[in-house]
Amino acid sequence: MDFHNVADNLRESFRVIAASRPPGEIRELHGVSIAAAGVTFQMFNAAFLSGPVANEAELSQRIMLPALHFDVRGLEWAYWVCEDWLEPKARRRSRQVFERHGLRHSVDLPGMVAERIRPPVKPLPWIEVRRVCDAGTRDAFCAIGSVCFHVPIAWFREVFDCDSVWEGFAGYVGYVDQEPVSTTAIVMGGGAIGVYNVATIPGHQRHGYGEAVMREALADTGRRHGNERVILQSTPAGYRLYERMGFRTVTTVAVYSA
Repeated sequence: MDFHNVADNLRESFRVIAASRPPGEIRELHGVSIAAAGVTFQMFNAAFLSGPVANEAELSQRIMLPALHFDVRGLEWAYWVCEDWLEPKARRRSRQVFERHGLRHSVDLPGMVAERIRPPVKPLPWIEVRRVCDAGTRDAFCAIGSVCFHVPIAWFREVFDCDSVWEGFAGYVGYVDQEPVSTTAIVMGGGAIGVYNVATIPGHQRHGYGEAVMREALADTGRRHGNERVILQSTPAGYRLYERMGFRTVTTVAVYSA
């Protein structure tokens, strides 16, 4: 596996969400993919590179195309850039090019892959894991995401408030003594299982609940689809855990927001 698997699965995760919503749009422009949910939360109105970029001038063109698309629609948006699409000449000054076009760098996320997941290095705590399938589990998924990702709950619900999104975006919620404490989401695409929304609420972190929920989500997905190859974009907090689980970094995903 390489950066293509990360880029393809990431793009597919946004396409699933965009396709589930009436105002959503999925479009292919020249070297740029757009998957926009048409929501307030700008990270879900997204553009992605879909081919190599040779130089600064070409990168500017790839920025102006989605900028026009979203400006016409009056939407705040974000550019998710798998940096291995950028040739060295384009990569060296890529951040300055994005800034010239009004896009601020938000975060760099290591894009990681694993051919298979290693066993846990120590016993994990027991936690009840439920797949998101009704209003209660959906509300719990949104509430945990709102707290852990510091996003207004209304924004999260706007993205995940419809039943159809959960047909391709599989969510899992972990419960301790009937209290929802941790989440994982799964999207199939790019020849791999994509892991998203790994989060545990404060007060229950550092107990192994996040890893336990993620492993159960992967096991359930493996039973359904028979695939062991996994991709994710790591946060700094989860990086060492993912390395222990068998992940290796193959690219960097830089996120820019307008």
